[in-house]
Formats: sequence, C-alpha cells, structure tokens
Amino acid sequence: QVQLVESGGGSVQAGGSLRLSCEASGNIYSGICMGWFRQAPGKEREGVATIDSDGSADYADSVKGRFTVSKGNAKNTLYLQMHSLKPEDTAIYYCAADFPGFCSVVSDFGYWGQGTQVTVSS
Repeated sequence: QVQLVESGGGSVQAGGSLRLSCEASGNIYSGICMGWFRQAPGKEREGVATIDSDGSADYADSVKGRFTVSKGNAKNTLYLQMHSLKPEDTAIYYCAADFPGFCSVVSDFGYWGQGTQVTVSS
C-alpha cells in the first residue's frame, strides 16, 4: 500500500506560478513511478507529468516547457513546479504512484491522493 497526500494548490492569475507537493508513505521502494494527473470539470482525467525511480520524466505536450516534476532528497516527496499558468490548467490535480512496467503519463496507476484544486484566472 502507498498513501499519498497533496498540498500546494490555490488560485493564481494567468502567467503566474504554483508548486504542488505530494508526500508519499507506505511501501515505497525502488522502481516506483510517481506522477501528477489532473481533471477539469466535464473532462476526463489526464496525465500531466511522471517521474521514475531513476529520475526520468515524461510530460504531457500541453505542459512541456512550463511544468517540471521532481522528487525531494528523501525520495518520498514529489513536486510539480508550474510556471506560465493558463486558465486551461484549472483542474483538480492528483498525485499518483504505482509500479508499472513503463513510467509515463499514459501508464496505469493504482494509488491516488485526494487531490488539490488549482484555479487559474484570466
């Protein structure tokens, strides 16, 4: 079992920045893939960014160059630094973790946090 708790959401104007954090606990061991997903009202959940245990990252095309996923030194904390935010980035952002064969934004994840709201106003 893996437990995930997000923090850092909020409201910001277009062009601004936010950093999301996710604290992981439980059976975290080598090979874990962690990532961020988001779901906007009326839309399906989509992968935003993932990072594997070696630090290799994958991003959705819509956030490349604006968002950066990283892990803390203790490896049990996941971050999402978001710059140049747009109104279309407004969504509930979820932290996710699992041990898929390939770590990417299209992988299947079985462990989820409760989500944190990000609202970007124009």
